[in-house]
Amino acid sequence: MPAVDDEEAMRQALEEARRAGDAGEVPVGAVVVSAGVVVGSAGNRRESAGDPTAHAEILALRQAAAALGSWRLGDATLYVTLEPCPMCAGALVAARVGRLVFAAFDPKAGACGSLYNLCADPRLNHELPVTAGVLDHDSSRLLRDWFAGRRE
Repeated sequence: MPAVDDEEAMRQALEEARRAGDAGEVPVGAVVVSAGVVVGSAGNRRESAGDPTAHAEILALRQAAAALGSWRLGDATLYVTLEPCPMCAGALVAARVGRLVFAAFDPKAGACGSLYNLCADPRLNHELPVTAGVLDHDSSRLLRDWFAGRRE
């Protein structure tokens, strides 16, 4: 099985986001890759689960931890279509995720560069490299179109 690169993994996260949007959730999707293989993927499920923590990142991290048999995800990369919020950025740090890749910045709630930068705060017990903007146009358009449809 060939290793998944950044754009391919983000395309998979975008597909998770589309499915979440079709289900009435804010269209955010996440994929966790370890050793070139997807080990977790999810879209937002806050509405359907009635769970404020059911963000795509949290759900994908849970799947990855179960698949890898450890909460320590140092060899994993999380791909997500929208910059993580403080809760999700905190989960990345707590899980010792090796790397974060996100598509669109979130100027209202982003905690990986926009409002805060929890992934690069030396006061915390873990820091991780962040790559921003991978397929950002596709993610931004998906979010914009979804919210426009909700306003109609």
